[in-house]
Amino acid sequence: MLAVPGMTPLLAISLLARAAITADAMALTMYVVVALDMSYAAAGAVVAALTAGVALGGPLLGRMIDRRGLRTVLSATVVPQLVFWLAVPVLPYVILLGVSFAAGLLMVPIQSVTRQAIAAMTTAGRRRAAFALESVVGELSYLVGPPVVILCAAKVSPGVVAWGVGTAIVVGGAGIALLNPPLRAEDEADGEAADRPRRRQWLGARMVAVLTMGFGVAMLLSGVDLAIVATLREAGQVSWAAVVVAVFGVTSIVGGLVYGALPRPMPTWLLLGLLGLVTIPAGLARDWPWLCVAVVGAGLLTAPTLSTVSDAVSRLAPAGVRGEATGLQSSAASAGFALGSPVVGAAIDASVPAGGFAAAGLAGLLAALTGYLLSRRSPRIVAGDHVARGAPGPRRLTTPGTAPAAIGPDVERGEPHRI
Repeated sequence: MLAVPGMTPLLAISLLARAAITADAMALTMYVVVALDMSYAAAGAVVAALTAGVALGGPLLGRMIDRRGLRTVLSATVVPQLVFWLAVPVLPYVILLGVSFAAGLLMVPIQSVTRQAIAAMTTAGRRRAAFALESVVGELSYLVGPPVVILCAAKVSPGVVAWGVGTAIVVGGAGIALLNPPLRAEDEADGEAADRPRRRQWLGARMVAVLTMGFGVAMLLSGVDLAIVATLREAGQVSWAAVVVAVFGVTSIVGGLVYGALPRPMPTWLLLGLLGLVTIPAGLARDWPWLCVAVVGAGLLTAPTLSTVSDAVSRLAPAGVRGEATGLQSSAASAGFALGSPVVGAAIDASVPAGGFAAAGLAGLLAALTGYLLSRRSPRIVAGDHVARGAPGPRRLTTPGTAPAAIGPDVERGEPHRI
């Protein structure tokens, strides 16, 4: 996949920017708690405002990309990010709370742009491997970003750390603008992408199923992080949480690489269901060595599940609305991450730390069941269909050279096909 023209610089720039974006919440938390000497609740409010902005802004920015082009949107987001992160160290708390929402609303859409570019740069038969590699890049960003911010905050001021995070986001956005990757394949430029189909023609039950499962996997992962900390805190071993999270991340990378090399895909609902099932018994671990072992199964399934979500969205969305569709995927993931911690936290408070793993796993199972039922009840339509173009004609299972999105129970019959 790295031999595909433009793929290596795209993923490299994406890794830099996504590492910074995954660490932005930690940078704001460190600033509010350390520099402003306020509570973690106050820091959580700032992070919640930023997350809410990201969730609402994803589809809007994606729609702007579809209509105005990539560089226009990047220019409209890079400049506000530069201003925001430069101003963070001098803003009083009340103003920071408000502008954090605006900054989230105009967050540089690195993740959705990367997914659109991958869909445009690869053929149907190679797209699954490409999205598996993209999910590996996402896992690397989680392993690198937050720990670097924590380490730097201990050595320098939180304000300088905020500047560093903002600089990486801005450099990533400018790098993508200079690279200017294609967001539509050559055969889409004058055909399918020429007309923008109505939302009801592509945002049907199958797309809702994929977005629901993207929400579910994000909620599960957010809950697992909290359950790990709660379990080790009860055991008096909270300092080992970083080791457990690192094991989780490394096994996820291994799982993504293995899944991308497999000859046949697996449906998203099945991967998510298995992820939920193996998450629940992780609560039986009582100390950090056993918890490292317990999270291996969930780690191996994380990146494959994320990659199938991204793959399915790219196939179900016609080229003319692919930006909006990937924006909706990012919004679903942001909502899942925002909701996962409080739901799992409530389960932990009401029971024991093991209840956190159970709540996270059950959330994944519920999302998988919902996605399965929705995909069973809807006709299998893929991007490139007559319906996607808005033209009359019978609905077809596939178009030449395109495999169905792997979200239903029996669509893995043709050519092999995240958030």
